[in-house]
Amino acid sequence: MSSSRIIPLVTRPANLPESPALAAPPPLALYVHFPWCVQKCPYCDFNSHAVRGGIPEADYLAALVADVEAALPQVWGRRVQSIFIGGGTPSLISPDGLNRLLEDIRSRLMLAGDCEITLEANPGTVEASHFPEFRAAGVTRLSLGIQSFDDAMLARIGRIHGGAEARRAADLAGQHFETFNLDLMYALPEQSLGAALADVETALSFSPPHLSCYHLTMEPNTAFGAKPPAGLPDEDASADMQEAIEARLAIAGFQHYETSAFARPGHRCRHNLNYWRFGDYLGVGAGAHGKLSSHTGILREMRHKHPNAYMEGAARGDFTQERRSVGVAELPFEFMMNALRLTEGVPTSLFEERTGVPLAAVEATLVAARRDGLLEADAAQLKPTLKGQRFLNELLERFL
Repeated sequence: MSSSRIIPLVTRPANLPESPALAAPPPLALYVHFPWCVQKCPYCDFNSHAVRGGIPEADYLAALVADVEAALPQVWGRRVQSIFIGGGTPSLISPDGLNRLLEDIRSRLMLAGDCEITLEANPGTVEASHFPEFRAAGVTRLSLGIQSFDDAMLARIGRIHGGAEARRAADLAGQHFETFNLDLMYALPEQSLGAALADVETALSFSPPHLSCYHLTMEPNTAFGAKPPAGLPDEDASADMQEAIEARLAIAGFQHYETSAFARPGHRCRHNLNYWRFGDYLGVGAGAHGKLSSHTGILREMRHKHPNAYMEGAARGDFTQERRSVGVAELPFEFMMNALRLTEGVPTSLFEERTGVPLAAVEATLVAARRDGLLEADAAQLKPTLKGQRFLNELLERFL
């Protein structure tokens, strides 16, 4: 994930302050976007582009470094707690290129001593062969886009790897990374409950410390959004899959800590936790989103989206396509949209700490949500109930 969605401006209620004032900036992370893939998946709505005639790796890496340098005044003196290199398929970067990128980042930003560095990867044979070199370059966490171990399922969702490649890549990830994540999808075309659970069992056989299990969705502006595949499980079948997956992973010792994320103790994704706790993140690379706090308020940015436009902008010292301050009236929704994805919720004190808005401004909404069984009654914690987790969109809409 690179950022929260940007929502329209809304009218500021009378009980909200004119502008937020943060006592201290929240933790800071760095997101680096690599926009190329071998092939665009039909369900993907991320900023990714199929490779045409090779990747201009040297030019793009130079643009990334220049982007970081240009952003230094915005984050000066702050320590980066985590780095997430996402895409696209960032494992298409050469090992030498990745090593140079991380060295350039280290020489310009202050990194925490235990900085978590995640690289997204696909199970392609060539990419998997580079896992040892990625680890040597400083990557501490690999996130592997498996989706399914079933050849038929992979073909139906347009993936270019097969089950054998997925198994080999998962095995290699376990050999070279203490912490790694396997991405799985369920509710795939013509998928049965048994087939969904078989994918989970196969994933568990590789002893992953972290699993992400996503419901396949038909996003707008994707091939599947325009023409959904045949044989999609209905709502009840999909819900059965979700409940069965959650139950199986609980038995296996995983903590279900976010809507789609499951981790063994000590292996939660710190970078994503920072998003969900409404922390700050500098986003660099084509189409990357960022959120940065200061004494003047909260700023959201988006870099030029197309890789060519981004690199052309870099030559002019112009990296940003959109920049705007987050209105005070938007902050309750933006905070809750992130925090209420966490099954354990967050302390109520975090709301004012991260938004600069007093919790009293949304007290009436909280009381109503608790009354309707969507939020736990604990006044010290903002935590969705099981019903609130299942009907998260309904809960979040109350804060718009």
